[in-house]
Amino acid sequence: MSRDLLLLLEPGFTDPAYPGERFICPDGAPIEGLLAGDPARADRLDIRRLPFARPRQAVVEALDADHQSLPVLILGDEQPLPNDAAEVQKLGDKRFVTDTRRILDLLAERHGFFKVH
Repeated sequence: MSRDLLLLLEPGFTDPAYPGERFICPDGAPIEGLLAGDPARADRLDIRRLPFARPRQAVVEALDADHQSLPVLILGDEQPLPNDAAEVQKLGDKRFVTDTRRILDLLAERHGFFKVH
């Protein structure tokens, strides 16, 4: 059985195109906020924060080289697929979601985080 895997860009990442500056991911920031608000629930899934530079080896290993955009939630098999499983992206036997709002919704549904109002 595998747990859900959440891959995010590490906060404060650097981009060689902007020397000396540090950034956050605008899509990952709301997810980071949700995780920070309930660390005990965050421990129920696997979370990896990755550097900005590509290739992102952890993403390549989890999905493939063509799907390196972050954030991404890769659904584990500890829980049933969501009701809208047909809307979830599929790659081989892996199911994953890249839309930030849907990731937030799934974190609430699958792990008991607060829902977005």
